[in-house]
Amino acid sequence: MNDKDLSALFAEKFQCAHEKQFFAPGRINLIGEHTDYNGGHVFPCAITFGTYCFVKKRDDLNVRMYSVNFAEKGIIEFSLNNLDYQNDHHWGNYPKGMLRFVRDSGYKIPNGFDVLFYGNIPNGAGLSSSASIEMLTGIMIDGLFQLEIPRLELVKLGQKVENEYIGVNSGIMDQFAVGMGKADSGILLDCQTLDYEYAPIQLENHKIIIMNTNKRRELADSKYNERRSECEEALSDLQKELNIIALGQITEELFENSKHLIKNETVRKRAKHAVYENQRTLKALQALKNGNLEEFGALMNASHNSLRDDYEVTGIELDTLVEASWAQQGVVGARMTGAGFGGCAIAIVEKDKVEDFISEVGKAYKQKIGYAADFYVASIGDGAKEILNEVKL
Repeated sequence: MNDKDLSALFAEKFQCAHEKQFFAPGRINLIGEHTDYNGGHVFPCAITFGTYCFVKKRDDLNVRMYSVNFAEKGIIEFSLNNLDYQNDHHWGNYPKGMLRFVRDSGYKIPNGFDVLFYGNIPNGAGLSSSASIEMLTGIMIDGLFQLEIPRLELVKLGQKVENEYIGVNSGIMDQFAVGMGKADSGILLDCQTLDYEYAPIQLENHKIIIMNTNKRRELADSKYNERRSECEEALSDLQKELNIIALGQITEELFENSKHLIKNETVRKRAKHAVYENQRTLKALQALKNGNLEEFGALMNASHNSLRDDYEVTGIELDTLVEASWAQQGVVGARMTGAGFGGCAIAIVEKDKVEDFISEVGKAYKQKIGYAADFYVASIGDGAKEILNEVKL
């Protein structure tokens, strides 16, 4: 759908013209997987796929929301005086939770509004559509009512919505990347301190390809909790001799000298991934600062191997995509991204090889797995913002 279609749909649904437009991106994590809850670094970026909204203030306290992506749910309506979670409000609980916590933080939302949402983030791909809609709602009400909420505060409120309103025990990376993203830049984020640094990613001759396995991620939640507790066990073993509060504090050398403290071999492998992956993420920043995309690609490949062999969160679908990617010409690097057990992988590919890449990897995947993967060509874009001119969606 384009800008004009959405504008017309808003007028049809709400019998008036919209007042403002906003956009919040999805995100991918380039490297640094399962490091966030181990007190390490992640390296996400915002992408040009995302969620748009068209909005107009009302004179009363009612909020009416419509999503093109969930048209069958119709218009969801509620009052600003009742922002409790409601099962039948389905997707609408994400923006509703954001309204609740912005108000609880002391900001006044004097009026309701009519809002239409439209997202072009592929469904179920793990590119963080929930953080996108949370941050979109935050900047929308900030812009609509001139609340001047600091961006980092909005990021933290978005995470709070996930943790306390929706009930998902997630870290802050998604909201941070969506809220703080910058075109042509990755963000090195220290999950322990929230210190961050932008890194230039010059991809004039390359594209980022997102590859969706189309496998439902049934295992992801239970295995995620299992990995977290294995890492906690490893940390506890190491703390018998090391003065540390997180695995992210350890260098590779210190790990190798101390790993005998971790009694269980499987737990030792999990800790090794957390330590080495964190160091890879720091090396990735340096590689990009030096303009060395090849080294960055090699670190991506090593990250996938570690996620497959030491952390064991890939599975046959992700491994098939990544290994088929490595076999193609013009590929700088490829790895799974996200929690694993399905979801997506990413590859950095030379521009003029993209069509061949998609065709060959797609063929190899379908042959081995039995159904098709989906491919998206992405660019690194800005974080959540108001749209001041007409845009092509």
